[in-house]
Amino acid sequence: MNEGYRARICRETTPCKATGAITDGGANLPASSALQQHRFVGMLMYRWLEYTDADGGPEKVCNCSAILQGEREALEQAKLLAITKDFKKNIQIPDEYYINATQDCWKFKLSRKYITFPLSKEEELFPLAYSMVVHHKVQNFERLLRAIYAPQNIYCIHVDNKSQPSVFFAIEGIASCFPNVFMVSQSVRVDYAGWSRVQADLNCMADLYNSRTKWKYFINLCGQDFPLKTNLEIVRMLRSLKGGNSLESEKLPQGKKWRVTNGHEIVNGKIQGTGKTKEPPPFNLPIMSGNAYIVVNRGYIRSVLKDDRILALREWAKDTFSPDETLWATIQRMSGVPGSTRPNRKYDMSDINAIARLVKWRWHEGSQGSLEAVYPECQGSHVREICVYGAGDLQWMLEQHHIFANKFDTDSDPVAVYCLERYLRQTALAELR
Repeated sequence: MNEGYRARICRETTPCKATGAITDGGANLPASSALQQHRFVGMLMYRWLEYTDADGGPEKVCNCSAILQGEREALEQAKLLAITKDFKKNIQIPDEYYINATQDCWKFKLSRKYITFPLSKEEELFPLAYSMVVHHKVQNFERLLRAIYAPQNIYCIHVDNKSQPSVFFAIEGIASCFPNVFMVSQSVRVDYAGWSRVQADLNCMADLYNSRTKWKYFINLCGQDFPLKTNLEIVRMLRSLKGGNSLESEKLPQGKKWRVTNGHEIVNGKIQGTGKTKEPPPFNLPIMSGNAYIVVNRGYIRSVLKDDRILALREWAKDTFSPDETLWATIQRMSGVPGSTRPNRKYDMSDINAIARLVKWRWHEGSQGSLEAVYPECQGSHVREICVYGAGDLQWMLEQHHIFANKFDTDSDPVAVYCLERYLRQTALAELR
């Protein structure tokens, strides 16, 4: 980092202002060597952003370094801690905390150690756009936002219409503390496997695309995701795509074709078949298989919002089952869409090869010696056949190339999130020195 950029950051950083010790590159520092001044500025600017034991809750007794190295004793301690009654009670942060804490935004951001200035010119020149679809677990959401927050990025938050009022008000309070975090202009009720899951992202896509921030890439998240890379690492990975997209997109398996050949509708919050056979997709588009999570460039989003072919596809897909698991994957294989690839099977991309999201499905787990297993056994628990990661999954996860993973839950295993966020912050600050 050059000295001019460092000085500019310091002028924008509260601890620097509060000390009065540094102005315009360090003119008021005591006379000393340039090296001493350089070290003092670095210490003053960044030390307050480090996560210490004082920043943790009951989980701070765990040895995160040992956990990340897969040491058995540390992992056993974390497992025992997670099932302790007092621990489970004390680890919870109620929604009311966030509602009250965000009444003083300056204090909230300072106490939660949000990074409120770009950590590098490289990151500043490569802003990202995030859609975050949330329906509960505010504590999960806030820790996710803190882990990915950077002032040059932009964040659209969609809170499910059926969420508890305390969830909405807590997240609205958090968003109000940041100029680049906003609530979606139009929220919907999100029902499992229905079109509304897609609509939630579409509404954020439109708001983000129409914003003043000329972001480079779009990433969609849910409240139980968490990053595996720092913002700088994500930026460099996306730059290496050279305008391409990264998302699961494969030939639709025979066993899933009923999802797009039979009509479906939401009745009393649950999806069910209508008994009607659907017409073929518009323009004879080959329907591909994928998932809800994508990493795509700005041009892809422009096509989603404005391309007549895609608008017709969106309308056709509204009564399919889990359209989020086919729509984005299909668009990725359409000619003329920026960053797309041909529909030929040679261009198929699995969720393992894409960088968008690391998810452990129960039926793909197995022991180390298994020839069929895609990944090792889940060290946490399962919800809807998906692994909710435990501390024992961290070492393996950080060896993967994905930029995010799903699912995390501070209710069932807060140690996994605690150690991961400490690791990411330490890595981000180490990149500056």
